[in-house]
Amino acid sequence: MSVVDSVRPIVWTIAGSDSGGGAGIQADLLTMHDLGVHGCSAITANTAQNTRGVPAINAVPDTVLQSQLEALIADLRPAAIKIGLLANAGQVRLVADFLRRLKAAGAQTPVVYDPVAVASSGARLTEDSTGAAVLNELLPLVDLVTPNREELAWLAGVCPDAVAENAESILAAARTIRGDCEYALLVTGGHFAIEPGTTADLLCSGGDDAVAEDWLIGERIETRNTHGTGCTLSSAIAALLAQGYPLKDACVVANAYVRRGLRQGNSEHIGSGPGPVGHCGWPQQLRDFPEVLVTGSDRAKRYGCHSRRLAQRFAAEFAYPDSNRLGLYPVVDSVEWIERLAKTGVRTLQLRIKHPGDDLRQQIEQAVAIGREYNLRLFINDYWQLAIECSAYGVHLGQEDLQCADLKAIQAAGLKLGISTHGFFELLYAYQFRPSYLAIGAIYATKTKDMSDQLQGPQKLARMAGLLPDYPLVAIGGIDLERAPVVTESGVGSIAVVTAITKAPDYREAVAQLRAVLESH
Repeated sequence: MSVVDSVRPIVWTIAGSDSGGGAGIQADLLTMHDLGVHGCSAITANTAQNTRGVPAINAVPDTVLQSQLEALIADLRPAAIKIGLLANAGQVRLVADFLRRLKAAGAQTPVVYDPVAVASSGARLTEDSTGAAVLNELLPLVDLVTPNREELAWLAGVCPDAVAENAESILAAARTIRGDCEYALLVTGGHFAIEPGTTADLLCSGGDDAVAEDWLIGERIETRNTHGTGCTLSSAIAALLAQGYPLKDACVVANAYVRRGLRQGNSEHIGSGPGPVGHCGWPQQLRDFPEVLVTGSDRAKRYGCHSRRLAQRFAAEFAYPDSNRLGLYPVVDSVEWIERLAKTGVRTLQLRIKHPGDDLRQQIEQAVAIGREYNLRLFINDYWQLAIECSAYGVHLGQEDLQCADLKAIQAAGLKLGISTHGFFELLYAYQFRPSYLAIGAIYATKTKDMSDQLQGPQKLARMAGLLPDYPLVAIGGIDLERAPVVTESGVGSIAVVTAITKAPDYREAVAQLRAVLESH
């Protein structure tokens, strides 16, 4: 790796300083370093703060804040910006003006705003005039807002009691704040108890045409050390966005990072009040990651997103293959390739016909017959109805197919199910169905499909595979003989390939070489 490639992305925090070291820029910089970015700070206020409260907030003059921003932009341009405490309306306008200039210069810098208005102790941290400036000037310039219950009510212009511990009031307040704006909203659920013993964050994203409202549910962690959770969450999201993570992936990983900090945080108590949340490195266990709520599940009824139509097709668990290591997994577009590769000893195959003709059913019937003859684990891509009718071994579906496929019918027919995922969020969502395997991709750029906005790379692959060490996992996308060793070292038990075999000078030799790589690991 070159010196240039190894430079950490730069992330700014524009926030207040916590003299107690548990929140504000202190928590931000700890988080940013922990997650692999270089943190820079522009201080908006020097708070007099400890674990018991916030006796004083000493806002810096506008000229002082402006000078910090100008110094940073002259030399340390950000890959992402996190905004925390803005102590008054003047600071809101100053930061908003700075963001406008940044965007006018062509910067595509993601901005995360944690609307710090009320401390955990109940102390108000901003002047009363700040709210209107935030709504009118700052929010249209940010990409994500991360309010807690008090801050959600503040932004929605309602009293905190109006945001009760039920999904309907949270959704209503979130929709009021977003309105017609494009920014995303992550309502943090540490102060909510929609279900006993759980927390639930609400992620609202997408534009008018495709608004998504996703609940991220986790087990409540009993600990006193919760100081700085909001600051830590928002700065973690900014750090991940700076490294190219999509918004939903950044939110679920940051959620897990905070949960890991709550669970494994400070063993010795600091101060006489709530101590700081821990900063414990990359979250590596599935228990720290949230459950992504599926609208067809029974649980969804409590969160205002239940769909009778989807519930009728929802299935919670599928039969696993005869091995959690599916080995070499060629994906091919014809019956001829199925037969050729079956004769080489390949056991796991997928028939993916993207441009079907009138003989589609006949092709699937022939492929299924070959599968029976050679005892193949043969998955049919997309055409789940024909797969059922032809008594196939299994079917493979993409994320979009989960909204329309009848999973109960697939399960009742005894078919195995594979699901494609692209990143942490989709992996966690698809895992709720407990399919027969999960495919993770695209690991590298492919020749068959433009996946440039969903490339995972071997590091992300290894991190995702580590969450499900005993689960059947398949890596797919741009994998060839040269890249196969790095991919298999991630812990996945299978690699799916297309052109590495179908475009090889000798497909038999390619099969033998790729199988040897898998068997060596």
